[in-house]
Amino acid sequence: MLKAPELLLPAGSLAKMHAAFDFGADTVYAGQPRYSLRVRNNDFSTHAMLATGIEQAHARGKKFFVASNIFAHNAKLKTYMADMAPVIAMRPDALIMADPGLIMLVRDKWPDIPVHLSVQANAVNWADVKFWHRMGLTRVILSRELSLNEIEEIRQRCPEMELEVFVHGALCIAYSGRCLLSGYFSHRDSNQGACTNSCRWDYKVENAAEDASGDLARIAPESIGFNYRQAMEQAEQQPFSALGDMPRHPLAERPYLIEESERPGQMMPILEDEHGTYIMNSKDLRAVEHVERLVKIGVDSLKIEGRTKSLYYAARTAQVYRRAIDDAVAGRSFDIELLGQLHGLANRGYTDGFYQRHHTQDHQNYMQGASEAHRSQYVGDVRSIENGWATVEVKNRFSVGDRLEIIHPSGNRVVALEQMRAADDGAVTVAPGSGHIVRIPLDAGLDGALLARFL
Repeated sequence: MLKAPELLLPAGSLAKMHAAFDFGADTVYAGQPRYSLRVRNNDFSTHAMLATGIEQAHARGKKFFVASNIFAHNAKLKTYMADMAPVIAMRPDALIMADPGLIMLVRDKWPDIPVHLSVQANAVNWADVKFWHRMGLTRVILSRELSLNEIEEIRQRCPEMELEVFVHGALCIAYSGRCLLSGYFSHRDSNQGACTNSCRWDYKVENAAEDASGDLARIAPESIGFNYRQAMEQAEQQPFSALGDMPRHPLAERPYLIEESERPGQMMPILEDEHGTYIMNSKDLRAVEHVERLVKIGVDSLKIEGRTKSLYYAARTAQVYRRAIDDAVAGRSFDIELLGQLHGLANRGYTDGFYQRHHTQDHQNYMQGASEAHRSQYVGDVRSIENGWATVEVKNRFSVGDRLEIIHPSGNRVVALEQMRAADDGAVTVAPGSGHIVRIPLDAGLDGALLARFL
């Protein structure tokens, strides 16, 4: 029988941690105060909260990892070891680290604490993995830029090391997160834990040209004279570069200005190369369809990204990937319904990243069709149930007549909403949106359920 990999989920708060465990996670990870790549929107921002999280996870027989994965400048080295001491005393199950210097310091002082190599360290080959095993690490989180075949080769060559891979969540437009955009645009360094997700802002692209002073200035579209056929003929006559690249499209050589929707009038210069423009956001990773292959390869841990995402995100992703793992271990074929369940989460479109480079047309249609057919929206949390009526904290609008999915660790079910009451018990037909409380008929035993509306 195949071995089930660990299902590892983010914990942005105690409530999200427990939701992840309730719906199938084996382990969670949270950031160390000051030294994690998610210092913003992190409820585990104090040692007291971190200690509580670790204690409660252990009380449930679960594991808790602490991310301490910044690349530290000299100034932070002065405080790092002092601040790490109380974290070690909390007995986390592992530290997730990236900076070789910090790893050295921690390994020298606390050799018994397991250290996992963060994805930020960009391990992309089996020699990387063997090096870190020699340095005393117990697990390597592989770079997101690897294919399934590359992961399989690393597994075969490095049976002595635990391997972890990402299967769901946001992707960076930089190599596994090593990005400088946020630092340049908003003076918040991604590599120090303060990323503002600049790659996901809403940009508009404007044509530009150098003015008399040498600066880039916006120019009107009609001022550009461009004959596509003539330009391509000229490009084809040019010799290839030393790297043997195909001729560049002339428009790729032009400078451009971008304007972000929340910063009107602040024009930022960019250039494109033969691969595209690098400050537009990536689609989100969704690799649930590859869980079976990853299980067969023998990957030790499947990781979900999203410490700043919602409780609904934690519950839904834990439930879906738990099912995918259990099916794979039991030898059951992949359930296409799982794709649609994930599509209901807030996302920027999905991709399976680098796992499979070239999909066939049939596979693309299969994936898209499954997602489009099962869209849903998170609409509320069940706070209590009394006398057959559930008190619901509304998150998004829903109405009498909607089909609702009741999402609960005991199993999901679909109901047609036939009646609804306001908090004062008067009949209503619409739950307007976030901030409202309504009551709906619901069986006992579903306290803590989440509600989704089929679109």
